[in-house]
Order: sequence, then C-alpha cells, then structure tokens
Amino acid sequence: MPQSPISFDINNNKSIITALRAGDENVFDAVYRYYFRRLCAFCSQYVYEQEEIEEIVQETMMWLWENRSSLLPELTLKTLLFTIVKNKALNRLSHFEIKRRVHQEIIEKYKGEFNNPDFYLGNELFRLYEEALRQLPKECREAYEMNRSQHLTHKEIAEKLNVSPQTVNYRIGQALKLLRVALKDYLPLFLLCFGPDFMKKFY
Repeated sequence: MPQSPISFDINNNKSIITALRAGDENVFDAVYRYYFRRLCAFCSQYVYEQEEIEEIVQETMMWLWENRSSLLPELTLKTLLFTIVKNKALNRLSHFEIKRRVHQEIIEKYKGEFNNPDFYLGNELFRLYEEALRQLPKECREAYEMNRSQHLTHKEIAEKLNVSPQTVNYRIGQALKLLRVALKDYLPLFLLCFGPDFMKKFY
C-alpha cells in the first residue's frame, strides 16, 4: 500500500485527497487525528451524549475511508467532513421543532464565533454560492441579482428588462429553486456562518 511522505501539509487539500484516493493509511491517520476532536466539538452542538457524538464522527471517518476512491478535489475535505457530521447529527433529531430550536441555540450561544468567517468555512461557502450562481440560466441570474443585490422591485426590474412583472417573478422563482437545490446540503452552514440576513438570498 502506498505510504505518505514523512511530513505533509494537512491544509493542502489536493495532496490530501490524492493520497487518500491512493489508499495512503498514514495520511488517513493524520486526517483522523487532526479532525476528530474538532468534529466532536461541532457535533456536540447538535447531540449531547458523548458516546453518540464520537459514534457519529467515527462513522464519518469510516465513510471517508470506504469512499476514498470517489473523493473529488473540487470540494474541500474540511467542508465535506463537517457537512457529513452535520447531516448525521440532524438525522438523530427526528422532530423539526427540535432542529429549529437547536439551530437557534447555536446561533445565540456562539454568535461571536460564527461571525469569524474562518470559523465556519466562510470563504469556501461563498465560493460554493458563487459557483451555484454562475450555473443559473442567464435570464434567471440577471433578475435574481437585480432583486437580491440591487434591491429592485419586480416592477422596476420588469421596466429595465422590458418584460412583464410576471416574467420577472418566474425568473426569480426559478433562480431560488435552483439555488436551494444546488446548496441544500449547506444551507444550515450558511445560516450558522452568515446569519438570517444572508439566508434571505435563498427565500
């Protein structure tokens, strides 16, 4: 089995993914040690039993190793691991109201920390959002950005584009639908990192 070099940069996403895809156990062990406590701390905001927290993180790491050959370098390993843990944790919370209450508690309790973009992958999340935006059909993206970024009303947009307000409404609706689908796995992270004001971009 391939072996890793004596030292490597844990933040070099491309080299880490390449080594994992090659089945490098040394790199996997380093990733496991580096992220385990961080992921447990994150998971503890959703799940309160330490045994259950560690089980979720261990399942995530097991998934990473078992699916290493399908890893893609386009999405950072950091984002991937936090997202998987988040999904597994939320799956343990069966009732929607519990999910809502937990999210609100996190926002209030850790508001100061979440205002730090680096704490919650701010740059990476913006990159994902901008990429999803670029994938929108041109007409939908134009109407959406005029509404969400320039704060124009549907009527004002219709006048500028020389179309009906109904057409503007349809285009914005399609843009929102496509964005929510493209970013559905990351919406809780957007909420935690950037707050409810940013979430208005998706609704």
